[in-house]
Amino acid sequence: MAQAMRPNTAGGLFATDGKPHPLQDTLLAVTLVLGVTAFVSAMFHNLHLLSSWAGLVGILTGAYGQWISETTRERFGLILGLGASAIGFFLGMAHGGLFGGVIS
Repeated sequence: MAQAMRPNTAGGLFATDGKPHPLQDTLLAVTLVLGVTAFVSAMFHNLHLLSSWAGLVGILTGAYGQWISETTRERFGLILGLGASAIGFFLGMAHGGLFGGVIS
């Protein structure tokens, strides 16, 4: 129970190790932006190219970010971005796909 006596100075659930992680933070931001873009554009039937490609790239960046992430804060944000990217990707695929209407 030694850990119970130690003060938590890192900030609770989203505790960080106090070190900078520029690559992981960049992947987190990119995944979140792509996830929001894919999710919002998937609500419009004619934007299936944007939603499917943004979703696919968001899934790939989020998966790589999960692989190299080091803190709970990074993993939490990456899971949110991955979920939004996946929903946008799947709805974009249902509305026409990655090349729907571009290649005959």
